[in-house]
Amino acid sequence: MASAGIGSRRECETIILEGRVEVDGETVVELGTKVDITKQSVSVDAVELKIQKLQYFMLNKPPGIVSTSRDPSGRMRVIDLINTRNRVYNVGRLDKSSEGLILVTNDGDLANRLTHPRFGVEKKYHVQVVGHPNQESMQALTDGVYLAEGRAKATGAKYLKRIKDTSWIELVLQEGRNREIRRLLAKIGHKVLTLRRVSIGTLRLGELPVGAHRELTAIELRALKKTSSTSKAKGRSAAKKSMATRKKPRDLADVKEAAKKPTRSTKSAAKTAGRTAKKKKASTRGASATKGKAAKPVRKGPGGRGRSVAAPKARKQNKKKRRR
Repeated sequence: MASAGIGSRRECETIILEGRVEVDGETVVELGTKVDITKQSVSVDAVELKIQKLQYFMLNKPPGIVSTSRDPSGRMRVIDLINTRNRVYNVGRLDKSSEGLILVTNDGDLANRLTHPRFGVEKKYHVQVVGHPNQESMQALTDGVYLAEGRAKATGAKYLKRIKDTSWIELVLQEGRNREIRRLLAKIGHKVLTLRRVSIGTLRLGELPVGAHRELTAIELRALKKTSSTSKAKGRSAAKKSMATRKKPRDLADVKEAAKKPTRSTKSAAKTAGRTAKKKKASTRGASATKGKAAKPVRKGPGGRGRSVAAPKARKQNKKKRRR
């Protein structure tokens, strides 16, 4: 249904749940129902769907064009610039003031892989800002800043050149929040003057004139599909590593078992206690040995005073000296 241009994947799911889809004349309300379009007929609101040829266009969007399928104000849309009879839609968005590369297609599966954050397809932008961002400001873009809906950051940030009181920088993003780049740069104190997207994955804007479009070549399309598949695999491996590092005990038994295992702090505390005990024991032995060597037999005299055994001999010797 998405490939036939009925709407986005989410819109098609809503249409199915509302009971507006029929397969071979029978209403289908179960999501994920498999249908062979070559043998079965599918109707939406009693209108049979026709298989459309998948088309892929790259457009160099000029400023002032809106990236929306419906615009009540009647402004010029991105899809109005594409020369095709099929119902196509733009992949992702560029705000009205922005310019550069935007993909237009009727391939819903590829559109989902290029825009959903879990696939991590990189988009590169060249941005002209007021002033000259310093190294700390550029580092802040990749470290992340906090916006209203949470923390946001660029995958890469590089200084390109200076032109008078302005600077050109290159930013790489893997997600596309509303006016994200403009808000990121506003957080570090630099107003955006020009915002141009120059690549989506392996697809490059190149020398395509402003306002012009062309169909993708077979080589470009294969490379783009391969990029989205590779990015998805990288995202899964990164998620597994993250889960491995954040692994927690699964039940109470595991918690108790983990509590029994000595940690680094408990091991170091045990070592310190052992060393202290050994020092105390050694000091006690030394004190007792010293005390034993220094001790002499004491004999109490008539006055109750303690006299050593050697005292009488000294007195006799003194008397002999006096007599001489």
